[in-house]
Amino acid sequence: MKKQYFDDLTFERKDFSTNEIISGEYNNCTFIHCDFSNIDLRDFCFEECQFEDCDFSNAKTNNTSFQNARFKNCKLLGIHFDECNTFLLSFYFDNCQLNLASFYKMKIKNMRFKNCILHEVDFSNSDLSSAVFDNCDLFGAIFLSTNLEKSDFQTSFNFSIDPEQNRINRAKFSKETIAGLLDKYNIFIE
Repeated sequence: MKKQYFDDLTFERKDFSTNEIISGEYNNCTFIHCDFSNIDLRDFCFEECQFEDCDFSNAKTNNTSFQNARFKNCKLLGIHFDECNTFLLSFYFDNCQLNLASFYKMKIKNMRFKNCILHEVDFSNSDLSSAVFDNCDLFGAIFLSTNLEKSDFQTSFNFSIDPEQNRINRAKFSKETIAGLLDKYNIFIE
């Protein structure tokens, strides 16, 4: 079957969970209030696309390509970004819910998360060097053998990062959140 190409289109209020989305490459498209929950996005390519107020909960992303994709006010619960196509992979998240998502073993340097809820997200064995977590809630997020060098956690909270199990050279933390580096010692900081 011939691959379909879509350029510079806007999709509004589409429920792709009940109405099939056409497989193909989407370039410079905007998706507003669209529902991608529980659908199979295998082999789709989203290049320079913006997603606003969309729901991707439990979508299948095996070999899905996100190249400079921007997500704003989106729900991305349980997404396995670690199954995406890694070629030119890059995305930005603003005010998104990414609970239970997985970035396991991913090389995602310079990632940007702004005002996001990242409960129980798996960042283990990932390269997040120079990433920015701006005002993010990282309750239960998993950092194990993660490269966090030069990453910025100054305004984020509820994280627990073991400096002995992760690379944190030149990472930035605030005085208010430094306790997140000492959790394993079971001490009280007042």
